Amino acid sequence: GKTSRGGGGGGGGGGEAPRLEFVALTAVQTEKSEATPAATGSSPRRLGLLGTPLPVPRGGSGARSASQKRYRRLQNCLYNVLERPRGWAFIYHVFIFILVFSCLILSVFSTIPEHHDFANEYLFILEFVMIVVFGVEYIVRVWSAGCCCRYRGWQGRFRFARKPFCVIDFIVFIASLAVIAAGTQGNIFATSALRSMRFLQILRMVRMDRRGGTWKLLGSVVYAHSKELITAWYIGFLVLIFSSFLVYLVEKDANDDFLTYADSLWWGTITLTTIGYGDKVPKTWLGRVLTACFALLGISFFALPAGILGSGFALKVQEQHRQKHFEKRRTPAANLIQVSLGLIDRSDLHFPVALSFLNFLLGVGLQEEMES
Repeated sequence: GKTSRGGGGGGGGGGEAPRLEFVALTAVQTEKSEATPAATGSSPRRLGLLGTPLPVPRGGSGARSASQKRYRRLQNCLYNVLERPRGWAFIYHVFIFILVFSCLILSVFSTIPEHHDFANEYLFILEFVMIVVFGVEYIVRVWSAGCCCRYRGWQGRFRFARKPFCVIDFIVFIASLAVIAAGTQGNIFATSALRSMRFLQILRMVRMDRRGGTWKLLGSVVYAHSKELITAWYIGFLVLIFSSFLVYLVEKDANDDFLTYADSLWWGTITLTTIGYGDKVPKTWLGRVLTACFALLGISFFALPAGILGSGFALKVQEQHRQKHFEKRRTPAANLIQVSLGLIDRSDLHFPVALSFLNFLLGVGLQEEMES
């Protein structure tokens, strides 16, 4: 509001008395007014990025309790051991690989009549151990995935369980459980029917590369050289079709091995891929001449994809080594450049020295990059 007071000192005889106006500032009242920390005697609440107060844990203090910290630390540790192994964590994965490989070897020996009983006895014990190990590992893996934000809660755990490698683990676990259950009941028919499911252990070899580095590398090489591969396969396919058709026309009346065009295609595939079973061979002189000519032409194109993939793998590995080398040098180089720029900013007296030092660093970096 505005208030006025009459001045004490007199001015002119008929003039008005000077007035002093005071404007009262009223504080805006919010719906939820909070007392200041000084008035309440409590510690100020922490604010988030948007200025909203963060929720206070039930412990009475803003910090996590010791049990929650241990819980999160254990969860992170187990997740890193299972999903991103480093250092001593590889010992566990080597142990798992030995179990899977031993089970695969025993599965092979179980198909040999001389070693059938011996292999089945130890295979039953090993499969029981693997069921326990992989069952516990699957539960721990799904539980420890909660350390990642996108895998928290029941929906996040279900999202993690739908990953391809988790689905493979679950399928193999169910198959192994079915084989063990059939073996313990002594049902001969069920055991023979589920015996082939033992070879699902082969899928466990795929889980050794859970991060998919091998498949990503192969996919990147094939994608980078897709045009060359398509060209080589296309020309090789044309050579296969024409050579098989011409040999079929020449040999169909004089050779019982080339009665149909399908027989000729089988012969062309085995010949041009350099397998050479020898089950079908041309008998006429014209057929042999055509075979020699098309073999020299077709084998060269069928062998091209191997060379393309080999050179692509070599270039990709070299690129990865160069990238790792660059990542190691990036942080020290950035620090040195910042120091040089700091010398330039401090004083003009250091400008020539700092500029020459910066040029030296850039020259050394370019030289090492060209050498690598």
